[in-house]
Amino acid sequence: MSRVIFWILLIGLVVLAIRAKLKGLGARRQPPLDRQDTREPPRQAPVAEIETMTQCAHCGIHFPASEAVHADGHDYCSPGHVRLPPR
Repeated sequence: MSRVIFWILLIGLVVLAIRAKLKGLGARRQPPLDRQDTREPPRQAPVAEIETMTQCAHCGIHFPASEAVHADGHDYCSPGHVRLPPR
């Protein structure tokens, strides 16, 4: 008889522990209604400026114009391509 009571109490404690855990998880997800939200809205990262793209006169790859090597009125992607003929 004492074994039956032991198992009933053990199962009851496990059920209560699981309920308490689930209730705690649910409370974390929802903010309390009586408290007003005084937090600042999340700040967004500054948007990078859009840069003009250009094309290498030799290989045709597109890259930012600020990285271009200018020679003979053409844009090149590297100093090595300046020595090669445009396509």
